[in-house]
Amino acid sequence: MAQKIRQTDGLLRDVPEPGQKTLPKKGQTNILITSALPYCNNVPHLGNIIGSTLSADVYSRYSRTRNRRTLYVCGTDEYGTATETQALKENIAPKALCDKYHELHRETYNWFEIGFDIFGRTSSDLHKEISQDIYLHLSENNMLEKQIKDQTFCEGCQRFLADRLVEGICPNCGYDDARGDQCDKCSRTLDPLDLISPRCQRDKTHSVIARPSSHMYIKLNEIQPQLETWIQKSWSTGKWSPNVIINNDGEIIDARLKGGLRPSPVTRDLLWGVPVPATGNTTEDEEMKNKVLYVWFDAPIGYPSITANYTPEWRQWWFNPENVKLYQFMGKDNAYFHTVFWPSVQLGDGRDWTMLHHISTTEFLNYEGGKFSKSRNRGVFGPAAKETGVTPSVWRYYLLSTRPETSDSMFSWSEFITVNNGILLNNFGNFVNRAIKFVSAKYDSQIPDGGDIADTLSAEDDQDSAFITEINTLLNTYVEAMDSVKLRLGLHTVMLISARGNLYLQQSGLGNALFAEDPKRCAQVVSRAINLIYVLSAVVYPFMPSTSESILKQLNAPPRTVPTSLGNDILPGHKIGAPAYLFTKIDEKNAEIWRAKFGGAAPPPEETAAAVGAVKSAPGISKKKAAAATKAAAKATKIKEDAGKSEAVLAFEAQIKSQGDVVRNLKEKQKKQEQLEEGELSAALAELLKLKASLAEELAKN
Repeated sequence: MAQKIRQTDGLLRDVPEPGQKTLPKKGQTNILITSALPYCNNVPHLGNIIGSTLSADVYSRYSRTRNRRTLYVCGTDEYGTATETQALKENIAPKALCDKYHELHRETYNWFEIGFDIFGRTSSDLHKEISQDIYLHLSENNMLEKQIKDQTFCEGCQRFLADRLVEGICPNCGYDDARGDQCDKCSRTLDPLDLISPRCQRDKTHSVIARPSSHMYIKLNEIQPQLETWIQKSWSTGKWSPNVIINNDGEIIDARLKGGLRPSPVTRDLLWGVPVPATGNTTEDEEMKNKVLYVWFDAPIGYPSITANYTPEWRQWWFNPENVKLYQFMGKDNAYFHTVFWPSVQLGDGRDWTMLHHISTTEFLNYEGGKFSKSRNRGVFGPAAKETGVTPSVWRYYLLSTRPETSDSMFSWSEFITVNNGILLNNFGNFVNRAIKFVSAKYDSQIPDGGDIADTLSAEDDQDSAFITEINTLLNTYVEAMDSVKLRLGLHTVMLISARGNLYLQQSGLGNALFAEDPKRCAQVVSRAINLIYVLSAVVYPFMPSTSESILKQLNAPPRTVPTSLGNDILPGHKIGAPAYLFTKIDEKNAEIWRAKFGGAAPPPEETAAAVGAVKSAPGISKKKAAAATKAAAKATKIKEDAGKSEAVLAFEAQIKSQGDVVRNLKEKQKKQEQLEEGELSAALAELLKLKASLAEELAKN
């Protein structure tokens, strides 16, 4: 089919050839992206996915729509006590366990269309080599010290035991199966040496005693002054998201930093891990024999080692701070290791590392009034999402629209269905389908000549000045939000753009009458709508890549970049493809079916009480009290949310609520076939969209 696309620099997206490796280039914007390495002893749930891999994928895809040289690396974190413990439970070797869960993770992320450049493993030979090299640099720089401490030792196994490999009686509550790190009954944090009648998890008949063991520690106390200087600078230049280490005012709030960092262990008495390398110090080398590197030391090294498995030129990414910006995505519980521990290792190593530029952390995603729980079968784990028959695009959209950026959020099946049927189907899908079907039916799938030249559209246009100006404003809001890694605001802006497209078709009166009575204007409206859809294919690509690809197929157009102004880029005579629906309606009855399938047992009372709207399901509470508790919880939540908002944001939200009521009332009148003034509903919708666009701009400033 004939393609007629405007020829201008930067319009089309640079798409690497298959097998082509991406490397940074001096003088260009080079973006290195990582998401927290998932631990290789279980399968991820929806909260894990939105917290790191999906969020990082969105930013990675956005960077590519701006033609920035981008590399996104991730992989499974495979060493450590948790792997050994889980392998014992499953009665398989740690390597076999990691092989199994690595594939489960890969399958899950593939289904969610996470576009890693490489999804690697920390059990590779290159990981061992790079980890040992960093350890040796720390040793050479006198950044390691030896400490001797008592540890649990199994006389039967003739080896030291990690905390989780020891069981015994809890000294606090008397529970017989307390673990060496925590008692599951009273939730107290424990030291394995405190357990009464300690026993080995491998063989409970073995005697466990205390025995001194030597380990190497990194001198975080000596690195701290240099680290704090780096944190303040990186926080400022990289515009970090709020996290537990430093607040919005640039004040370091982490208790460990405020109290003074202490030396931290980098070795462990385990079988499964990277062997501690010999340093040439005969005494220390003998003491470190048969020990491995601590998993929290070697895990972040997985980022460069996985990159090394992607390209032998990995140092161009990881020792290039002048030309590469590093963006890292994770849940809030991982912030310390990415802003304090790993940067301290890099500083202590002494080489010119590419260090964190921007950190994006999330709060927690909860599930239907409680927490995700594999043991209680509560929530969607691994690739089970595909069992619903709902496409990855819809899953991605819903998870990203509820991304817990500043506070915990809640997954709800009812809301999931409402979002699909309302926003995606009726707003976004309706606009795209209506315009493309019109071209197919009325113009034999060929773009008509609307009279616009091949250039950006003028905001002073006689017919569509307001439309073009509002779209350009929204595009700039989108770019500002995405550059600041405000992903939820970026997604919200995409939907405002599509809503403005719907309103444009409605206000222009696109239909048979316009086609017959004013063919010139009709051709102009169609051409501009098609070009807005082409823009939508780019701005939606980070969030819903399959949806973007479907739009491009229907438009018969190549992938494009994100613009900051609307242009006439698909030209007259261009032949489009066949129209197709982007989304399908989900039966509301599925909410109960999916709750039964994925809901499992009711959440514990303490979880239920903490979730707004879930109080009514807690046993022993009357309906009246439950309603009052729900109302109070909702009010408290709103007060907490409003406390962090500016007066301008609160004002816009109030106006939007008021204008939304106006629109709903007019729609209700329309349903009842009551007489409305000509253009009354369109004008009300336009005003609502303007207010929402203004709110989006205000949020982007904060």
